[in-house]
Amino acid sequence: MIAIEREFNAYLDQVDVITVLLPYSYFEGTSNEFRLKGESVDLPLAIQEKVLLEDAVKYICLCSIRPELGKTYVILDEHGGQTDLQIGAVIRTEEFDSLFFYGGNDLGVSYTPESAIFKLWAPTATKVKLRLFKEDDQNPELLEMNRVDKGVWSLEVDRNLELYKYSFLVCINLEWREAVDPYATALTVNGEYGVVIDKKKAKAAHIDVPKFKQPVDAIIYEVHIRDLTMHPNSGAVRKGTYLGAAEADTKSANGMETGISYIKSLGVTHIELLPFHDFEGVDELDRDRDYNWGYNPVHFNVPDGSYASDPGDPYNRISELKQLIHAIHLQGMGVIMDVVYNHVYIREESPFEKIVPGYYFRHDAHGLPSNGTGVGNDIASERLMARKYIVDSVMYWLNEYHVDGFRFDLMGILDIDTMTAVRNAVNTENPDILIIGEGWELNTPLPPDRKANISNQSKLPGIGQFNDWFRDSIKGSTFNIYDKGYALGNDRYLEAAKQVMAGSIGIGKRKQGLFLQPGQSVNYIESHDNHTLWDKLKISDSDQDEAILKKQHRLATSMVLLAQGIPFLHSGQEFFRSKKGIGNSYRSPDDINWLDWDLRDANMDNVDYIKGIIDIRKSNEAFRLPDNEQIRRHMEFLQLPAPLIGYLLTELEDRGHWEKIIVLINPSMDQHLVELTEDTKWSVLADHEKASAQPFRHIEGDKVLLEPCSLFVLAK
Repeated sequence: MIAIEREFNAYLDQVDVITVLLPYSYFEGTSNEFRLKGESVDLPLAIQEKVLLEDAVKYICLCSIRPELGKTYVILDEHGGQTDLQIGAVIRTEEFDSLFFYGGNDLGVSYTPESAIFKLWAPTATKVKLRLFKEDDQNPELLEMNRVDKGVWSLEVDRNLELYKYSFLVCINLEWREAVDPYATALTVNGEYGVVIDKKKAKAAHIDVPKFKQPVDAIIYEVHIRDLTMHPNSGAVRKGTYLGAAEADTKSANGMETGISYIKSLGVTHIELLPFHDFEGVDELDRDRDYNWGYNPVHFNVPDGSYASDPGDPYNRISELKQLIHAIHLQGMGVIMDVVYNHVYIREESPFEKIVPGYYFRHDAHGLPSNGTGVGNDIASERLMARKYIVDSVMYWLNEYHVDGFRFDLMGILDIDTMTAVRNAVNTENPDILIIGEGWELNTPLPPDRKANISNQSKLPGIGQFNDWFRDSIKGSTFNIYDKGYALGNDRYLEAAKQVMAGSIGIGKRKQGLFLQPGQSVNYIESHDNHTLWDKLKISDSDQDEAILKKQHRLATSMVLLAQGIPFLHSGQEFFRSKKGIGNSYRSPDDINWLDWDLRDANMDNVDYIKGIIDIRKSNEAFRLPDNEQIRRHMEFLQLPAPLIGYLLTELEDRGHWEKIIVLINPSMDQHLVELTEDTKWSVLADHEKASAQPFRHIEGDKVLLEPCSLFVLAK
């Protein structure tokens, strides 16, 4: 790309407003008139305002016509000088959006063995060329594309282009830029070029996973594809890959189940996979050298090649990811895809920015890219073609790869209308698809009432939000490692703990909850981000006996699973996963990040306990009530001395095996004798040593002894 030298600059900032910048070094920044000149156009501009800047004079001029985007114009001044009319802030206006919104579903490549049609949305380009080659790029074809409606450029090539590589050359503001197709569905190594493929050859076997009635029936288990198998004793042959993660019936050194077979044995319903769309940070030809979580998105509709056995074969990564998804489905579990539509890796190098500069990203009041994401750019999801791209991409993964849910990274960057459009589009295919996201409040230039965050959850029905109130109340602050939550013995969080156990919908004296419905609350205390719970415990209470820390850990994890809402577990949480004290391990080596199967084997007693708690949840609808009215009707808190929590689940005849269930929680270091609601025979489903959906003992009377850092689940 060759930089253009201009004596002065002119920009189209609105459909009929042109801003001219004359530097003081150019005739002292003065000109009393300007003209717009182009094909069949030669007319004066009306100067509306003159603004003195630090190094130039800004002239805001009104144009009596609307310059056509895609055509070339020049601006002349009174001194005989001229400059090209560049595309300015007009692309961020509602008029631009309405003029150039394209509703078709054929952007990218439409392939048949006889021909291929390429379509690109590039309304501000004056020329577009298709760069096409087969084996290498020494002698590529450069084919002129044709501008059609709504800023779309199109070209049909009448021959079989399977496995041809391609890119687009786009001329904007007299500069040529080369970009990969944003709608590419196959790539060369490290995403250098798009590849034309025959989607019929990439089809894979598909089975439907068991349906569930309500979002609260889901139990989510978060996994990084590489972490699952990289440990020396994972039992997987193809470690760190799609196919390695797909291996079933693998065993640890002690002969115990590992991998997806083990996850199935826990009883969870969905595996949430950290991002697997194409990302930066790992060289696909040398994947062992680097590690990355995958939150550096580059190409949104192609699987990353670092998990593929042959990243040089464009079909390979596609078929192997589909095999992984199929393998998880065969285990009876769904797949939730972690999607990162809130930002790109590097804005300037993104196909979005190269093809329509300035359109796809938010800018602040000074015209600079906003940075609510903390990585240098925020996707402007409120713009119609950005929103369309996100919806199109989600539907592509849903229909082509048969995923069962989406987890939206930093969803608070996106706007409500976009997330509503995603939910509505997904519902047309399958309303059972889970949609959850991180609804954090982030500093991005979007009006507060339009952000898809927790504050606006009432406008986002059918979309779950990661509940940081739950996380911080039960575990303690994520960002202050020494702050301890309720399960770690801090009774300052007692009332908050009650509320979050009831789905954060508002119960008892608190009429107003964080959420309208429990299906909006994704309850968690640990995820890939920040310290694992075990590391927090070890750091914040370094002198404490490990047996006590394990009891606290077990209690906190059990509370996640017994709370109303959608429970979410981080992989390895059930066996005290550690990352050796590292808070954010997104670039740490494998020995920090991998699932340590030896550690799992050493803590099977805790794994079995958590399995039992999961089984209790799944066997009793009382722990997954679908709406706020039923929670308020069936759930009642007992009057117990602090720091104890006790609640009664009643009128359960149609919701499992029991008429009543009592849950008692003791986060303290002391035993407590608790008086029960009635003197009768109770079945014990969980105590400080064991948990099971089937009663393993009975007690009679109206009192029970609670052990330190433990819970009790009784049923009648």
